[in-house]
Amino acid sequence: MYIKFYEYPIGTVGIAETGGTVCRVVFGNGIPAGFTVKETPPLKRAALQLTEYFEGKRAAFDLPFACQGTVFQRAVWDALKAIPYGETRSYREVAASVGNPRAFRAVGMANHRNPLAIFIPCHRVVETGGGLGGYAGGLPAKQYLLDLEKRRPSG
Repeated sequence: MYIKFYEYPIGTVGIAETGGTVCRVVFGNGIPAGFTVKETPPLKRAALQLTEYFEGKRAAFDLPFACQGTVFQRAVWDALKAIPYGETRSYREVAASVGNPRAFRAVGMANHRNPLAIFIPCHRVVETGGGLGGYAGGLPAKQYLLDLEKRRPSG
């Protein structure tokens, strides 16, 4: 299990892989237990795609991902991947899209446990009233990502 840290407009982002698949994003430079700092070909590819995203040249990622979660969490993460670039959905709307409209708090917890922030775009989920809600990378990073997607059309 390997991790490499890269600098992006939102700060230091660690990208981790195991068995050739991207498995985690870490904000800051903390090394998760069991990981070794080393750049591997899958991490180089992921970092390049993230750079292209920040440059406005990429709206979707073409990488092998491995993330573990409950059936509900995986359903929420799939729903997040379906939110179009540059758009947002409320926690309530995501809950409805996974067949449980009253589970908006559980959607928030699934977002909180999203191991692949940015790649699985939990930043696109906001409060019903338009507030940002939370974000593992901090609210300034979430706002930056939303603004980035609004000013640069997908392509």
